[in-house]
Amino acid sequence: MSNSICAVTDEIKLMLKDFRFRKDHNTAALILKVDREKQLIVLDEKLEDITIDELQESLPSHQPRYVILSYKQEHKDGRVSYPLCFIYYTPRDSHAELQMMYAGSKISLQRDADLTRAYEVRELEDLNEEWLLEKLGN
Repeated sequence: MSNSICAVTDEIKLMLKDFRFRKDHNTAALILKVDREKQLIVLDEKLEDITIDELQESLPSHQPRYVILSYKQEHKDGRVSYPLCFIYYTPRDSHAELQMMYAGSKISLQRDADLTRAYEVRELEDLNEEWLLEKLGN
């Protein structure tokens, strides 16, 4: 078990579990951030019924974030699935100390969220529908 730089609180663990089993049929996201003072991972924003463009607009341009995304994916054969993705957004020009805190906490958060689909984005404009579908292999 790796030691995480920032702790994932029980409240966040519960939120992740609830998010995983949500019943809504739309795209939604939890945006999590690091509280530098307390060295905790905390909720930044919860977005319901959003587009990937709206998600992109919700992220700060110079600070890393973790995004837990429930994506409504419509397949060519008519099926609809809701893959859960862990997106680690770390802009190149963000503060080095902050990048280290995020990088050092990523694995344990991903494990706590029980997410196997993990992707990293360095440029905000790269986080779009086309990129996501390519990652999901559609």
